[in-house]
Amino acid sequence: MADNKSADIKMSTASKTRKSLNKLQKMKDEGEKICQVCPAELGPFFALAAEMVGCDIFRIPGMLMPRAGGTYNTDWEGEWFNSQMTVIKYREYSKIMHMNFYLPVQFYADKVDAVKYGAQLVFNGADSILPMGVTNEVLKYMSDNWVPTYGHIGAISGWQTNATGYKRLGKTAEEAFDIFKWGYEYQENGMGAMTIELTPQEVAQAISEKLRVPVIGIAAGAPCDGSEMVDMDTFGVMPSKPIHAKTYAELLPFLCEAYMGWLDDVKDEEYPQKENGFAMDPEELEKFNDMMAKF
Repeated sequence: MADNKSADIKMSTASKTRKSLNKLQKMKDEGEKICQVCPAELGPFFALAAEMVGCDIFRIPGMLMPRAGGTYNTDWEGEWFNSQMTVIKYREYSKIMHMNFYLPVQFYADKVDAVKYGAQLVFNGADSILPMGVTNEVLKYMSDNWVPTYGHIGAISGWQTNATGYKRLGKTAEEAFDIFKWGYEYQENGMGAMTIELTPQEVAQAISEKLRVPVIGIAAGAPCDGSEMVDMDTFGVMPSKPIHAKTYAELLPFLCEAYMGWLDDVKDEEYPQKENGFAMDPEELEKFNDMMAKF
């Protein structure tokens, strides 16, 4: 007779517990502020810690991407492998937070590629894709093909481009209105949420109130629908603190203190102690010593 117990078979890769774009939209609609972190080079353990206290979103680039200005040669295949492995590894640590992956530009220069690579990363575990500076045409094609996007307006951080470079924007009425139209066009072409960076407080707040989708402030100085802080700022790792940053803990001194304790114990032969291991059976030890002596 067949067992009536249902088999534990997972029929879908979708998760009911993860914070999707729909969840973020509900938070905006209900007036609940959204908290976003950016572990950057610090790694997935920091995403786990943020999830444990209830943060909502983490935004990440490929973990092994070198900083601009270095000497390196990153080929297309290596970049793609790195992107997938980053998403997979972070999802192993963080099961609930919304993962917004910063897609390398070569993977959305063409709209078909944008869907192909964006969809694969969502399948790997990302909740949304960040195509920085994406055109409306490519964005609409991604949206029409069910690739969730969570993008960015304002200063294009990390780039020196003909569009902005990393500087304060929206200081004139015309420039501020252009940023609003940029965000509005993104919204109308299917973007589910966006960050706004380095604009005046009044501009960031007005845009977040005017747009239907969630708008998260980065270095914007306004509540918006929530805020992002890069972990390097949160933990005081940057050599100089920008005006928008707030340091909540000094990470490097804490790590150095722990490593110094370990270093001292090893050098001074304080580690290991007997309690840090286990002993062999005396009879077996005697046999072993005899075998070693005769070798």
